[in-house]
Amino acid sequence: MMRGFLPCVTQLLGLLLLLLTPGRVEGSSGCPLSCSCHGGQVDCSSRSLTTSSLPSHFPPASIELRLHDNQLTTLPNGLLDSLSSLRSVSLHGNPWACDCGVLYLRSWLLKQPVDYVGHSNVTCSSPPGLRGRLVVYLAEEEVLESCHYWYCDLALASQVFLFVFVAVQVGLLGAMVVFLRRFERLSREARRTTEESFAGGVGAYE
Repeated sequence: MMRGFLPCVTQLLGLLLLLLTPGRVEGSSGCPLSCSCHGGQVDCSSRSLTTSSLPSHFPPASIELRLHDNQLTTLPNGLLDSLSSLRSVSLHGNPWACDCGVLYLRSWLLKQPVDYVGHSNVTCSSPPGLRGRLVVYLAEEEVLESCHYWYCDLALASQVFLFVFVAVQVGLLGAMVVFLRRFERLSREARRTTEESFAGGVGAYE
């Protein structure tokens, strides 16, 4: 029975190792499962990909990358920087959010050759003031103006929290002072009552 059990365990361990190997996440060529690859062409178009579900990296030898007609609002910083052989990227048909998150995409487009036409349909979907604008032609100042400075909100929230915390501490301190004064008054009254009772008891015995 043990002889038949050991090969079974070995096979199960082997299957587990295969499932845990990085190669199971991507194909042997490094092609993401959500895309199809043929030669140097990586097609991830029309897959309903969002920024969070977008593959974190692509085959290093990628020549053409198709990301059009998805639900991308931004590109993660550095996503395309390691693809030295990349010649074209299709990015149209995505609802690009032209806030701080679009700065990497804008910077990458500006680094492309002057005859590169892949940016011609990369337009902003939000905010309303920039809707329809080509990302590559956005001025950095207007992008920064549209940014939602979450750290400012965080600082404001921290100040409000600190104010509430201090107010609560002051309230607790005031309540403690009132309690101690009341306790002291009650202690004096109890001591005086005890002394009077003791004095009255002594007087009665005399």
